[in-house]
Amino acid sequence: MDNAQLVAHSRLQTLQRQLNILANNIANAGTTGFKSRGLQFSEFLQPNAKSDSFKGAARSISFVIDRGATLDFTDGPIEHTGNATDIALRGSTLLAVKTAAGERYTRNGSLATNAKGEIVTSDGHIVLGTGGAIIADPADGPLEITPDGTVGNHSGPIGKLKIVDVANPAQLVNEGSNLYSAKSPLTVSKDPLISVGSIEKSNVQPVLAMSRLIEVTRAYSALTTSMQRLDDTQKGALERLSSVPS
Repeated sequence: MDNAQLVAHSRLQTLQRQLNILANNIANAGTTGFKSRGLQFSEFLQPNAKSDSFKGAARSISFVIDRGATLDFTDGPIEHTGNATDIALRGSTLLAVKTAAGERYTRNGSLATNAKGEIVTSDGHIVLGTGGAIIADPADGPLEITPDGTVGNHSGPIGKLKIVDVANPAQLVNEGSNLYSAKSPLTVSKDPLISVGSIEKSNVQPVLAMSRLIEVTRAYSALTTSMQRLDDTQKGALERLSSVPS
């Protein structure tokens, strides 16, 4: 494989990853609290691209390197639901939940109570309070959540939602199902911004995402066509050389 094909192959790999991320963003355009993702690219210069049969200094070859996915943590639009247990987080904060893998974090603020009186997200994950799971007695009336995250009913406050600050989104690990884990411990937010009776919609902009998907698809198609033409040219050259009489 020559240098042109190697460079094209590195670009194809990053385009494939970008297509996957864009498709995932579009698929989650209606997911509550979903944060869109992007991809970081950088240039890698190969300084030793030289053959002894050529004179002059070697020229560096520029390859495309995938540096990993990025998380767009900008707020999504708010949709008013009128449900007293729905919350829309604002700013760089996440809601702590309990999963089979341990404590995880989400922006899904569509909340309700299960048969045990535990507060759960619409995905079924148990919502954590600063002192553990918040359990309400249905006999004490419906739950209410205040803008500072305090949960209460007719008996008074029964807990406070565990909302954590995210100083650097790069420390979050996407685990799917609208959940994140953290590479390092996250601190409980002292003054979270919460809109009660509302949910945060996905911050994906479908029209822009679709336009970008079409653009990347065309680039992928054009590059594969170019690689095929280059391969055909090389095959043709080898066939002509092999047919020269000795």
